[in-house]
Amino acid sequence: MADVDELANALGERLKARGETVAVAESSSGGLISAALLGVPGASKYYLGGAVVYTGKARMVLMDLPREAVAGMRSASEPYALLLARTARERFGATWGLSETGAAGPTGNGYGDAAGHTCIAISGPMEMAVTIETGESDRAANMTAFTAAALDLLQRALS
Repeated sequence: MADVDELANALGERLKARGETVAVAESSSGGLISAALLGVPGASKYYLGGAVVYTGKARMVLMDLPREAVAGMRSASEPYALLLARTARERFGATWGLSETGAAGPTGNGYGDAAGHTCIAISGPMEMAVTIETGESDRAANMTAFTAAALDLLQRALS
């Protein structure tokens, strides 16, 4: 994860310099996005908190998103990723909300998405959502790829 660590360090420095903050809601990356951001010295100046929203119950308990709020949304979709990013930003009062939701593998999810599929979103002064398809079934490699893609999206938003 050397590239992820380098990217997280650069993001941490940029967020600190700008006086901006981030909150994270992640799923199939399993906390690696938060871990990368928290691995930077001085992370408490920009990282407000995060949650691993891996199940429907976690969505309700950790993000306070009732079933009605996500009715008709697939969990590994750009609209759902945007909802998670917006909710994280709002709940923590952060400048930026960053989210990831997908299928790490080795198999896909119950919605027909293959392993290696994830949707990542950023919400703040601007919003973006992207879909990533690694084409891989290696769970650990996908988790790392999802983390790198999420940090890359945050970097693009800060540019």
